[in-house]
This record gives sequence, structure tokens and C-alpha cells, in this order.
Amino acid sequence: MKNKIPELTTLPFELVYSDGEPMESAWHTYQFPLLRELIFLTMEEQGRDDFYVGGNMFVYYSYEQAADIARGEPYLRGPDVFWVGGIEHRRHSRKAWVSWEEDGRLPDVIVELLAPSTAEIDRTVKRELYAQVFRTAEYYLYEPETLKLEGLRLKGTVYQPMVPDETGRFWSDQLKVFLGLWHGNVGRCEDQDWVRLFRPDGSLVPTEAEAERQRADAADRRADAAEAELACLRALLAERGLS
Repeated sequence: MKNKIPELTTLPFELVYSDGEPMESAWHTYQFPLLRELIFLTMEEQGRDDFYVGGNMFVYYSYEQAADIARGEPYLRGPDVFWVGGIEHRRHSRKAWVSWEEDGRLPDVIVELLAPSTAEIDRTVKRELYAQVFRTAEYYLYEPETLKLEGLRLKGTVYQPMVPDETGRFWSDQLKVFLGLWHGNVGRCEDQDWVRLFRPDGSLVPTEAEAERQRADAADRRADAAEAELACLRALLAERGLS
């Protein structure tokens, strides 16, 4: 268990839940919820119910940090997307991840979706924070302008680069899937590259909408095959004068 914090029942200040800053781009507004949905669906596929997926929210890791933010001192925005495994009550609504209310738990996986205004901090200050304070096992960074996806795995208190497979994907020991790039349409953003999840066999983890379309397409193919088989049977009967 990491960063155990004594339970605090009453704080002498209010927790801040929003920084009021908008998303960087239209791509970011779709990628954030897309990745959170895919992680959630992956856990459901694996039969797991002991996790929490969050993002674009504050992660409070210490009382001192919370007090600084309440006083209006400079602070870091929370991770874009994060996952915590091995927890209870994952369905509880949370305005922020408050570690002392979560038995001291902090994210096991973090994904930062870089932008020009955040890239340097994500690669330096946040990297050090996630390694030395959060002790986050896996840290992924994606820069949409350069299409560069990086995977880092914690060794001691330092991140070491992961080695991608032949497709450029990174295996997550925590999530038990690959993280990689996929080109296509999401929402109103057409023909762009997205961070997606891939099963161990290499197949794409579909969104709920994609899975529904796949089921509908499969049903249409079955209906077409049945209709074609029926047409052949009718033609055969007609040839034999039995129609």
C-alpha cells in the first residue's frame, strides 16, 4: 500500500474540484472520455469490479497539497486519465480522487495527452511527482502533434522507457492490454489518430457504439446468408418442378 495517510474527518478548508480551464482541442475533448470508456470496458471484459477510472480531476495526495490549493497557491492539474486497481466502491461518485479517503491509494496507471501548453510539465514535473510521490507503476504520454506514444514503467523511484512491440504498442502489466495508436473516426473528428486499447490477441477493444454496430452488421450478414440460402433452395425446387 502506498502513501498511507491518516484519516481526516474534517478539513479546515474546502477542497477545490475544478481549475476552470477548457480542453486544449476538439481532439482532446473526444480522446479523454474515449480512453476512460475503453479502460472501463476492458475491466468488464476481464470480469473485474475492483477498479476506478478517472480523469481531468484533481488527485489529492496529501493534506499539505490540499491546503496549498485551497489558499490559491500554484498547483498541477490532475492526470488526464488514470486507473486505480484493487479498490472497493468503484461506483461511488467522486468529484476528486482524495487519497486519504481511499485508504491512501493513488493511481496505478496514468495517461497524459500532451498539448503545447502542458508537454514540458508532463515530461518533467509531473513525471517526477508520479514516480516519487504517487509511485504510479505505468506512465504513458501521447503527443498528438507528433503522433508519438511513450510508455514508462517504474523501477524503484525512476521511470524507465518501455520497449514497444513490432506494431509500436506497449503492453500494460496493470491493465493486461496493449496501448497503441488507431486511425479512424471518433465523434466529429474524422481520420485522426487515437490512443486505443488492444487485447492480448491484437484485436481492438471496441467502444459500446462500435460493439453495437458490429453486432448489427453480424445480424445483417446472417440475415443475408439465410435469404441467399432460401433463394437457392427455391431455385432448386423450381428446377425439379416442386415449387
